[in-house]
Amino acid sequence: MDTTEFWTVIEAARSAATEDRPFAEVLTDELATRTKEDILCYQERFDEASGAVYRWDVWAAAYLIGGGCSDDSFMDFRAGLVAQGRDWYERAAASPDRLAEHPAVIAAAGARRDWALFDEETNYAAARAFGRITGDDEDFYEAWTEYEASLDCPLCDHNDMGEDFDFDDPAEMHSRLPRLAALCLGDIAGQELAGGAGEPPSSAS
Repeated sequence: MDTTEFWTVIEAARSAATEDRPFAEVLTDELATRTKEDILCYQERFDEASGAVYRWDVWAAAYLIGGGCSDDSFMDFRAGLVAQGRDWYERAAASPDRLAEHPAVIAAAGARRDWALFDEETNYAAARAFGRITGDDEDFYEAWTEYEASLDCPLCDHNDMGEDFDFDDPAEMHSRLPRLAALCLGDIAGQELAGGAGEPPSSAS
């Protein structure tokens, strides 16, 4: 499964998703119709996409949208970006501040809610689909370990995250992500970022 096919699978699942049948469920159903090798290839592409946005500026965007963002929550946020499809994913990857234009982010900010774009279940679509084929979700993790070890360039967590900065400094957030900070924090004067989804990472801790 190359990158183009990966995004085709994502877009097909997005098109078929409904309120009663969410994206991750549709994606799992689609992957379960494929071979075990296809599912492992899908996971490779998924990890590449998720890893490419493992950056401080994207984490800051998640922190604003979620009212805080732990390491685990940031994994869910990156999965949520993938679930938005290639267009929104690439917009966010190029400039996380563009998420201020996303309808779900706008709606969530207006309702003072922090649910937009976080999608934990999408992280497990491949494992669940693999488990349907083998009868046990845990079979995926053993197969994935072997598959990853066979790659010419194994996936790793050494992506350049860019420059770290203080997520709890409203002035810094307005400077780095002006539109998203204005949407989520309001006027910079007197604003403080409220914790919600977890402790701030790194030096923001």
